[in-house]
Amino acid sequence: MRGCGKPRKDASSKRPRRAARRDQAARALREDSPPYGTAAAGTPPQSSPANTEIGGCSQEAPLRFIDLFCGIGGFRIAFERAGCQCVWSCDWDRQAQITYEANFGERPHGDIHTVAVADIPPHDILCAGFPCQPFSIAGVSKKLSLGRKHGFEDKEQGNLFFEIANILEYHKPAAFVLENVKHLKNHDKGRTFQIIYETLTEALGYTVYHKVIDAQGVVPQHRERIFLVGFRKRRYFEFPEFPREGPKLESILETEVPEKYTLTDHLWNYLQAYAAKHKAAGNGFGFGLVTGKDIARTLSARYYKDGSEILVWQGPSKNPRRLTPRECARLMGFPEDFKIPVSDTQAYKQFGNSVVVPVVGIIAKAVVSALRRPADSPSELVLEFGERNDTADTSKPKARRMPVKYRIGRKRT
Repeated sequence: MRGCGKPRKDASSKRPRRAARRDQAARALREDSPPYGTAAAGTPPQSSPANTEIGGCSQEAPLRFIDLFCGIGGFRIAFERAGCQCVWSCDWDRQAQITYEANFGERPHGDIHTVAVADIPPHDILCAGFPCQPFSIAGVSKKLSLGRKHGFEDKEQGNLFFEIANILEYHKPAAFVLENVKHLKNHDKGRTFQIIYETLTEALGYTVYHKVIDAQGVVPQHRERIFLVGFRKRRYFEFPEFPREGPKLESILETEVPEKYTLTDHLWNYLQAYAAKHKAAGNGFGFGLVTGKDIARTLSARYYKDGSEILVWQGPSKNPRRLTPRECARLMGFPEDFKIPVSDTQAYKQFGNSVVVPVVGIIAKAVVSALRRPADSPSELVLEFGERNDTADTSKPKARRMPVKYRIGRKRT
């Protein structure tokens, strides 16, 4: 599989050969994996508004985006903060639709399989946090234990990527931003990611960049997710750098918490015994007990079951407690005025399945900035010096070399 992050050279002498390779890759993908369909027979691919070409459009016109598998709207908040306009959304989960409508005033469309591609409005950016369960470690383990299919063979969720491919092929938006679990790169020995990457690049012609980002630089949670950013026209793009250390858990904790969030003696004793059993067997399973000075484990959709991955310490004389739904909202970077109109159980599921809003927000601003620049203008090549090795032996009068590297991007001020 080719590396990413470096646009292919545009040599006119290689165009026929490249086109042949792209056609061959597209045929191979259709034969070797569940195919993504083409647009309706006899219907030519549609183009988005003038903004899709970006280079000649008004710089003040808001870029239009669609919010696929939108959940409760993490992508929407992030891209609207970046000055973009949402023109369409969809999600099959009815409880998530309730939360989405309460906050954005519109109910998302339901099952994407029931929507004609031509009925989706033209747009400049496609956003999608497509379901991660078919590719996550926990999701795969659970499906295997139940004898169910996972990955692309999951009929309900695994083929949703090809719905994305259908939309990209038909509408040809200027850019897309996709999000999934870190394990996507390793699922099925890398074959899943290879199919996704080659579909986006070879079959659909996008320049694709990808990176695993840990949200702990902006929220008090260790949460690694892979992001794929693609551009229809070849553009230079660099993922923003995130702080290595961010806020601690105390920054999101409420001062007064109802007693119902404290674990019962029965549940707390069970979790301790369960952890001790697996520790004795050499396994790493157990609860995650944290204080306000720590960062939390990854919040998952199963948090409602026992809260074991994030338990807040309340002192030696009191059982630990779960996070409240509002604390979970803060942990995922949602604003304080975000409405939670559903039960605690549904809220835990929804926030556990969401994206971290500040992470997507930073990426959204970088994508918009890239689209606002002329497509054929290379970014500046910036010379960077590494940190001096201050622990080296300075007793000898020997010059110390500083590592040098180049990156594509604007010079930092």
